[in-house]
Amino acid sequence: MNKISEWIKNSRKIVIKIGSNVLSNDEGMANIEFIESITEQINRLRKQDKQIMIVSSGAGICGVGAMHMWARKGDINYKQALCAIGQVELMNAYKQSFAKRDVHVGQLLITGEDFEDPSRSLNIRNTLFTLIDEGVVPIINENDTVSIEQISIGDNDTLGALTANLWNADLFIILSDIDGVYDKNPKTHADANLIDEVTDSDKLMDRIETDGTSSFGTGGIRTKIKAAVMVNSYGIPMLLANGKNKNVLNDLLDDSVKGTIFLPHGGKTKS
Repeated sequence: MNKISEWIKNSRKIVIKIGSNVLSNDEGMANIEFIESITEQINRLRKQDKQIMIVSSGAGICGVGAMHMWARKGDINYKQALCAIGQVELMNAYKQSFAKRDVHVGQLLITGEDFEDPSRSLNIRNTLFTLIDEGVVPIINENDTVSIEQISIGDNDTLGALTANLWNADLFIILSDIDGVYDKNPKTHADANLIDEVTDSDKLMDRIETDGTSSFGTGGIRTKIKAAVMVNSYGIPMLLANGKNKNVLNDLLDDSVKGTIFLPHGGKTKS
């Protein structure tokens, strides 16, 4: 099974992480057209008897979109306030889009401490299972308004990996602004080569150049490889693909676009 489409088709429980760089347009504002498209594609997967959880960045971007006057304020209090405002805007966009398809959504805001505390993590797991069992799509984000350095997860790639592990997902998908992992930065090197399949994610850092982060996100390729290491250690494969292609999930199912699939050692997935 070496085609990306086969990994998606054979996975029932899928966590999809959507990055800030994917959710934003060229002006750094929330891309409502993308949200409409991705919810339609996710609903298509749900109709194929798949269970989907979304880990979504974008609260900060949506906050800037709503409060233009604060866009250049770098103070942490304003950043967290923008996230508080933007979280409402982001969830409302998801809610309206999924409602057109008669689907409800539920929001979970989580910090690093929540995963470290057994009682909290159990409550998260129980809530996720209940939402999924009742046909509701969970939408998860870090609780930026209370997350300080000591309790923050730091990026939603890691949050998505933690969620995939907690839920015992079959597949973790990260939608970013690149086609997958390259041997060097494709934005600065014309001769960069895409790596289709990785079976040693824990050693990958030593083999490629990992400089650079996106303009609007907090994570770069390093955080994505770190997320792959985390989920692969639990026997969960991870797929990295380009969410800037607005039909990305449909095209992945049709094998008409490429991505990078990270497989656990030896290609053995969880039983």
